[in-house]
Amino acid sequence: MLIEPRTGADPELHALITEQQRELASASGGEDEIVYPVRIGATYLVGIVNGHAVACGAVVTLDPDTAEIKRMFVRPAFRGRGYSRAILAELEELATRAGYRTLRLETGGYLPVAMSLYRTAGYEPIRAYGEYVGNAHSVCFEKRLPVLA
Repeated sequence: MLIEPRTGADPELHALITEQQRELASASGGEDEIVYPVRIGATYLVGIVNGHAVACGAVVTLDPDTAEIKRMFVRPAFRGRGYSRAILAELEELATRAGYRTLRLETGGYLPVAMSLYRTAGYEPIRAYGEYVGNAHSVCFEKRLPVLA
């Protein structure tokens, strides 16, 4: 899989995010699709296989020392091949090079595969933060990043 940066205006990125939101709405028992806007200032990565966008993820600044992983998604037909782990590793590398000391993320408690990915990648469960406080479906994680000399 080739991993490349994309802008928030990229149509392939929009298609992946829309597919992710539909899947999340279905998995959480929601009937209505919730559309989240592309975040200004986010750094987006897209995974390409045979010329097709199949995976994505983003890093967003929370504060000068902390960033958040957002929009992690792999199309169902491409799961189980390590693509999410590759996107996550590249996002962590971007965050480390940008000088962040901590990465946080939120996932749904109804997504055990995602929670397993984050745990095996070194993320520790934390209390809900920011917009996730009070959301019964949210499970939050955090990972300390290496400090570059």
